[in-house]
Amino acid sequence: MLVGSEVEISLPGMVEVKRKRGESFEAMMRRFSRRIQLSGKIRHAKKIRFHQSKRNETEVKNTALRRVELARHYDKLKKLGQLPEKEERKGGRR
Repeated sequence: MLVGSEVEISLPGMVEVKRKRGESFEAMMRRFSRRIQLSGKIRHAKKIRFHQSKRNETEVKNTALRRVELARHYDKLKKLGQLPEKEERKGGRR
């Protein structure tokens, strides 16, 4: 329970920091952010941010079949001369 001007910062499953008597809010926030950094939670969150789970075998096979089918279609259009001409790019970086 908080009494008077006591402030408590906590995140579920993470770090809990209570404001000490006479401590400024900024000092408490510094302590809180320091504890979070030391806990390694931020590093772990950044590490898994762009993680992609492995695709199952059916998905892998279907995408491979699609690539093969598109390659066949492209070759067929190339032999028939029906491919659109590529426009030349004018300078610049890509």
